[in-house]
Amino acid sequence: MNVVVAKADAGRALSDVFASARDRLPGLGTVVDARKQAFASYQQTGLPHRRIEDWKYTDLRALMREVLPLAAEPDAEALRRAELVLSSLATSDSGRLVLVDGTFTPLLSDLAGLGDGVTVRRLRDVLDNAGNEARADLLHNGAIVDPMLALNAAMATDGVLIAVAAGAAPARPIHIVHVATHLSAAAYTRSYFTIGVGARATLLESFVAADGVRSYQANDAIITGIGDDADLQHVRLMADAPDAVNISTAIVTVGAKARFSTFNMTSGGGVSRYQGYITVAGEGAEVSANGVNLLKGSQHADTTLFMDHAVPNCSSREIFRAVVDDRGHSVFQGRIMVRPKAQKTDAKMMTRALLLSDEAEADNKPELEIFADDVTCGHGATSGALDESLLFYLRARGLPESEAQGLLIQAFVGEAIETIADDGLRELAAAAALRWLEARR
Repeated sequence: MNVVVAKADAGRALSDVFASARDRLPGLGTVVDARKQAFASYQQTGLPHRRIEDWKYTDLRALMREVLPLAAEPDAEALRRAELVLSSLATSDSGRLVLVDGTFTPLLSDLAGLGDGVTVRRLRDVLDNAGNEARADLLHNGAIVDPMLALNAAMATDGVLIAVAAGAAPARPIHIVHVATHLSAAAYTRSYFTIGVGARATLLESFVAADGVRSYQANDAIITGIGDDADLQHVRLMADAPDAVNISTAIVTVGAKARFSTFNMTSGGGVSRYQGYITVAGEGAEVSANGVNLLKGSQHADTTLFMDHAVPNCSSREIFRAVVDDRGHSVFQGRIMVRPKAQKTDAKMMTRALLLSDEAEADNKPELEIFADDVTCGHGATSGALDESLLFYLRARGLPESEAQGLLIQAFVGEAIETIADDGLRELAAAAALRWLEARR
């Protein structure tokens, strides 16, 4: 039987965008072939929709509505607007790498502040290197089959390749800042982060927009390899424009006795999805994957995590919190896979949602797939409103209702924020949550 898949208008528009952008996309030889293969993979389904199980709560055919052309190369005015954003961006002391509308911008970056043992290359330069065609592998997604990740590989215009040498321990966080300065344009970025054996590093990612910029789309991917005995903290703060679309993918491989802690906070964007594919590949590894959605208006935010325990004697913890007001919609999908050889796995996941209005919605979908018999695994999910008795207690002691609610919300998301080990980054996340609360009043 022949099955014909009807393509949405957005899918057809993306075909047009790819055809018109091919001359602008970096890459020679096998890189060009890799892009074509990635786009063909995307075209098999087009924009994901509710009939795809992993996307059942985030139907991009309905939510995106249209597909935008690639953002132009940043000119002097775009750089000026980006510089204004960076000057007002709350940040810890860090070495900064800036991507403006999908283009790495050394002029606004602080390469000297990265410290010893850290090297940075530009993705565009590597893909354009005629003597290094083997780097087409930078556009391969391995065993992961996902239409938006395939689209990222096909359309990626730039990014950074960061390597932390074995045994190095940069004193300052490495900060990747994505700045949008163009209206109604799309940016596709792809970065790599490699941390060597015994190294320690902290990675911060920020997504922000210049004043007045609206209706843009961002598709980002970051592929991370963590060496044996290494330690990486990864914090991601997404504060895009209220009507922006942000689809981001993180692919992480964790080595033996390594420690990986990741935290994502979504407080901006109109439609967003953060999907993480974490493979625990070395014995004795420890993983902590946590996050918070802070939503209001008609925001839709999806956090989807796949934790793959492939070897024995490893542990993972996932804590996710969502605070949803007005007509916001939060999605959390967490899947823990325990492979047959992964005996002695210790994996737990808990997601909680706080609904602040009658129209707010939260879909929580925790899953366990266990193929080993000597494991300790568990998951849970709850949703509900603010505790009226606690509100009464606080108001009876003189606090206005908005302040009482704020205190309870801060306590609710605090459990996830407290998992951030770095003091400076923990304060950044707490400050972002406080700004969201103040804007809600």
